[in-house]
Amino acid sequence: MTACGWSFRWTESGFAGRPRTCLKDHSMQTLLDVILPVFLVIGFGYVAVWRGFFPVAGVDGVLRFAQSFAVPCLLFQAIAHMDLGAAFDARLLISFYTGAGICFALGMVGARILFKRAWEDCVAIGFCCLFSNSVLLGLPISERAYGPDNLTGNYMIIAMHSPFCYGLGITVMEFVRNRGQSGLTLARSIGRAMFNNPLVIGILAGFAVNLSGIAIPSVIDDALELIVRAALPAALFALGGVLIQYKPEGDMKTIAMVCCIGLLLHPAIVWAMGSALSVPQDLFRSGVLTAAMAPGFNAYIFANMYGHGRRVAASSVLIATAASIFTVWIWLGVLS
Repeated sequence: MTACGWSFRWTESGFAGRPRTCLKDHSMQTLLDVILPVFLVIGFGYVAVWRGFFPVAGVDGVLRFAQSFAVPCLLFQAIAHMDLGAAFDARLLISFYTGAGICFALGMVGARILFKRAWEDCVAIGFCCLFSNSVLLGLPISERAYGPDNLTGNYMIIAMHSPFCYGLGITVMEFVRNRGQSGLTLARSIGRAMFNNPLVIGILAGFAVNLSGIAIPSVIDDALELIVRAALPAALFALGGVLIQYKPEGDMKTIAMVCCIGLLLHPAIVWAMGSALSVPQDLFRSGVLTAAMAPGFNAYIFANMYGHGRRVAASSVLIATAASIFTVWIWLGVLS
């Protein structure tokens, strides 16, 4: 077994580290090590609601906690502490986000033309094709594959990911919901939706603190850390619970489209553009691998926020995450 860098986690006495296995040696095993825990938490939520150990109303409360409090705190803290002064490679960002934008448009148009969905549903489905799981899957898989010293590209993408995806998704959704209104009314609706959204508020507040140089008092930072630790487990548990309510019957073709666009087309576009723009190898690998990740839980949060496409979003997150065990294996082989 070959070590490939170190895995760090926060303990009561500080950061503790242990050597990690490199994906080059044990790809399938380490992929399972990363993805299987995600499925277990989702499974706990599913079984808890299915067997009546946890009420459906309770799941809605957990989801609201994750969506309106924990995840915004996570975004705020991550952006507030991020080194925005680090050198950004525009070629990587152009490659990744051009691909993301194309996939959003294709998912939205495909849902409309192929499956005759309402436009609001189409935007939510397009958002599933847009929002890669850059943090929960992208970071650990990239770290295991290439080591902790080769994650600069991942952090570049993550810094822009939520602002870009939510900015695009909310703008298009508000345009669709308010079509026929005047430009001023539309602008007001978009602004109201953006600045009343806890996720966007968390992102903007994080940038404000970071750019102003204001230091977050340690007691507040520690309190935020306690909430942040609950964000992803709560979100995944709630996803498992809501899957009881949104069975994929009748939507499998739509879900298959989301999986193909997100797992295959997005990384292929990043590969082609990154090659054409001569993106440096370490950044190139980070971009392609992050693009190959399944839709993140935020895809369901977005659908739930607007009440459209929730069944497709919930099932797409689950099925695409399972399928990514094999598609990420393929992309790692292509990148090797």
